[in-house]
Amino acid sequence: QVQLVESGGGLVQAGGSLRVSCAVSGGTFSNYAMAWFRQAPGNERELVAAISRSGSSTYYADSVKGRFTISRDDAENTGYLQMNSLKPEDTAVYSCAAGFVIGDLLLHLAEDFSSWGQGTQVTVSS
Repeated sequence: QVQLVESGGGLVQAGGSLRVSCAVSGGTFSNYAMAWFRQAPGNERELVAAISRSGSSTYYADSVKGRFTISRDDAENTGYLQMNSLKPEDTAVYSCAAGFVIGDLLLHLAEDFSSWGQGTQVTVSS
């Protein structure tokens, strides 16, 4: 299993942008599909975005489609989530997750991911 460490969270005003990063170590990142999840207080964890091993396939939750972009840089062993036009309802702890896959698959379910970061807080003020 790889180890994941998120960074880049913080406080931003509504309409602003943030980019969170996920540094991967302890394995070959290109063997893993990855995703970003978020969890707000009192809410269940939800999948925000996912990306396949090659980066050719992506998935976005309807709530973030058109505003968020998931990407990966295998040479840098880092995944990213660019968040634009942020809304107060985007406030949550954002966690990256990685799952080993054979083939270029998208993973959607939390139980499919074997490695998780500790999370980074994103707070959007109105």
